[in-house]
Amino acid sequence: MPSYALVCPPLDTSPHIARDFVATVLSTLHLDPVLVDDAILCTSELVTNACTHAKGDGTVLWLAVEEGRLRVIVCDGDDNPPVIRELTADTWEQGGGRGLYLVDALTEGRWGHAPHIPAGKAVWFDLPVRRGAAAP
Repeated sequence: MPSYALVCPPLDTSPHIARDFVATVLSTLHLDPVLVDDAILCTSELVTNACTHAKGDGTVLWLAVEEGRLRVIVCDGDDNPPVIRELTADTWEQGGGRGLYLVDALTEGRWGHAPHIPAGKAVWFDLPVRRGAAAP
């Protein structure tokens, strides 16, 4: 299957646009609605993190359905790796810091990061696509 890409400027609207992009692409491919919802949430978390914490001119989102999986990659200009923060009662009440926990849970640990050339990092996740879940 082909891959799809979206360039997101460093704006507050980018996570929303990224969610709409992923929803449109995956729904058009007739993938399972639960998979679509999980991919939308994970993408939103990664793009939000990039817009909130990363340096640079924005992010690039890439997605592809291949070899029985959906892979989404969010590239940004910050070399610092994503960190799952420790959640305590205090940090839970303050909000924030839960996004990577959600990504980890929804992907069953199938996510990570790598350096992105020429600078920055790529944060990715995989979700399984069941055989026959996509329309021909």
